[in-house]
Amino acid sequence: MKEYVCTVCGYVHKGELPEAFVCPVCGAGPEAFKPVEKKESPKAKVPRKSASKAPETEFSAIEMSVICSNLARGAEKQYKRDLQERFEKLARFFLEEAQAVFKGKKSAEELLNEDLSDLYPEAHAAAAEASDRGAKRSLVWSEKVATALKSLIARYGADGAKIPDGQSVYVCSVCGFVFVGMEPPAICPVCKVPSWKFEKVERRAK
Repeated sequence: MKEYVCTVCGYVHKGELPEAFVCPVCGAGPEAFKPVEKKESPKAKVPRKSASKAPETEFSAIEMSVICSNLARGAEKQYKRDLQERFEKLARFFLEEAQAVFKGKKSAEELLNEDLSDLYPEAHAAAAEASDRGAKRSLVWSEKVATALKSLIARYGADGAKIPDGQSVYVCSVCGFVFVGMEPPAICPVCKVPSWKFEKVERRAK
C-alpha cells in the first residue's frame, strides 16, 4: 500500500491520495504530500569552502525584515519589551520596502515557487556548511510554513476570497504557520506551540 507524508506536519496518509484531499492535521492540500521513501538515499555532502574570510553580504529588504522579526521574537522571550518594539518597527519598515519592490511584478504564487525551488535548497546548503543548528531549525520551520501557505493560496486564492463564511484565518506568532478553520489547532503542526500562540487575522469585508 502506498503511503504519503505531509511535508508540513508529518502526517502519513495510507493509500491513494485523492485530488481534493486535505491533511486532517494542518489543512495542507495534496500538493504538500510526497511519497514515503522506503529507503533513504545517502545525503549529498556539501563541499566545504575556505573559512579564511567571510564574504561581505548585503541583505535585501525582505531578508532584513525576517532578521529583525526574529530578533524581536528573541527579545520577547527575554522579556525585553523595549528592544522587541524597536525590532518590530524595523521589521515593518523593511517589509514595506520589500512590498514596494515586488508590488505588481510577481504574484504570491510565483514568489513562493521561487523560494521553494531555489532559495531554500541554497539556504539549507549554506546552513549545513556552517554547521549552524539554529539556522537549520529556522529553515525547516520556514519551508514548512511556505509549503502550507502555497497550499492555502491554491485552495482559497491569494486574497482569501474563497474562504467559507464562518471560518477564520489564524497565524502562529512563533513560526508563522497559517491555518484556516473555525478555531486554531490545539497544537501548531510546525513548531508545536499551544493554540493560544495563534493570532486571529481579521478578514476584509467582501
